[in-house]
Amino acid sequence: MNARAIERRLRVLGDRDRARHSLRFFRTGPGEYGEGDRFLGLTVPQVRAVARECKACPLDVLDRLLQSPWHEARLLALVILVNRHRGGDAALREEIHRLYLRNTDRVNNWDLVDVSAPDLVGAHLRGGDRSLLERLAKSRSLWRRRIAILATFDFIRHDDVDDALRIAAMLLGDEHDLIHKATGWMLREVGKRDRAAEERFLRKYASRMPRTMLRYAIERFPERLRRQYLAGRR
Repeated sequence: MNARAIERRLRVLGDRDRARHSLRFFRTGPGEYGEGDRFLGLTVPQVRAVARECKACPLDVLDRLLQSPWHEARLLALVILVNRHRGGDAALREEIHRLYLRNTDRVNNWDLVDVSAPDLVGAHLRGGDRSLLERLAKSRSLWRRRIAILATFDFIRHDDVDDALRIAAMLLGDEHDLIHKATGWMLREVGKRDRAAEERFLRKYASRMPRTMLRYAIERFPERLRRQYLAGRR
């Protein structure tokens, strides 16, 4: 299937009411983070089902789908890229990683980042040089900064929390709520594996953390400890 045929398949499954809801949910209005994005109105399971149908698509077709104005087409391309990266040899994984980095401007909403960054950046860098994360974290692009912190999810899952803490420290002063939420989420994940490491981070930085970031980070703490952190007594 070529890119046009895949988009036609997605259109058939679309629902106008769901599409209108997605426009609000993903903040697509003027000045909002998803400004201008367009939706066909598919559920994620529907997109994943079509992705299974198209799993053997050439990379150039997936590249074209990433240029689509339709959110679900970009999501489908990312789902396939993640699956191909997981099962690919070193050469294919590198090609997919480079394709992804060329198209980070098309990975332009939080769900697109979250479904792709842990594999296409995190897993790809796990055994090698991770300096890319710092460059992404310093980007002016909201989505590249979110990619930087979400990429560390792969490391955390392998009980390697140092990079997550390092990137979290870099993002403490970020002004965007989506970065506060993502960073707090990754800190919470760190705590699931290494509570002592998360608490060392919080003792050092909690007073500087945006409130949303802190709330996400301590969500699973005992209530008394949560209150102490929120009151600034730790």
